[in-house]
Amino acid sequence: MNQATSADGVRIAWTAEGSGPPVVLVHGITENLHAWDPVARRLAADRTVVRLDLRGHGASDPGEDYGLAAMAGDVAAVIQAAGLERPDVVGHSLGGMVATTLGAPFPLRSLVNVDQPLALAGIKSLIEPLRAQLEDPQTFDPVMRQVLVQMEGERLSEAERTRLHALRRPRQDVVLGIWHDLWTLPEDDLAVVVNELLKDYRVPYLALHGIDPGPEYVDWLRARIPGAEVEVWPEHGHYPHLVDPDRFVERLRAFWSAV
Repeated sequence: MNQATSADGVRIAWTAEGSGPPVVLVHGITENLHAWDPVARRLAADRTVVRLDLRGHGASDPGEDYGLAAMAGDVAAVIQAAGLERPDVVGHSLGGMVATTLGAPFPLRSLVNVDQPLALAGIKSLIEPLRAQLEDPQTFDPVMRQVLVQMEGERLSEAERTRLHALRRPRQDVVLGIWHDLWTLPEDDLAVVVNELLKDYRVPYLALHGIDPGPEYVDWLRARIPGAEVEVWPEHGHYPHLVDPDRFVERLRAFWSAV
């Protein structure tokens, strides 16, 4: 396990395997770099695969700031520590939002966002009713785990389901820090934040969803990221890359070859 230091001094754990053009994989909330194991094994055949634990996750240190810019800084620190130039980046869930934030100022070759809609009003409406339970130390862990289980979908294998459940480590301070703005900012203010983030966005972008983000999302995203590709794999749930890792890796390679 390697270590990088983010701009605000947080130590970030990361690994590298394989050889070839670099790809960086960014995990989702409460998880760690091992969430990507089935995908990383396949990609390492012909790519340098770099994975990291975001702050407050896995083997990385906690931080005081869990905003998107701070976590994007974690990824940037790892890219620099690994000596990567213009890597492809793939992020799932929270990692998709973090990777998208990184792609605004950082020189990436391409970006793949797995099942993380950028229109945040929908996510706000889902988690807002849970705020009191998640802020209560007695109910935080079971409620947070149930939220994640409900998103898994029916096609995720029992083996993968068991593996994910074992590696999740919900930390209340981390989750509350990550979701702070979703709870406290009005929808209009969240829209301003996202629009500012995506202003002049030019990184080749693939949004791959296992949960359909809705009929208006394609136009919404392309209005902000010209040329963005949006693909829905019906009934694949929140983990399409783990439901069918072979198909997922094939799709990545096809996207990369067209960049």
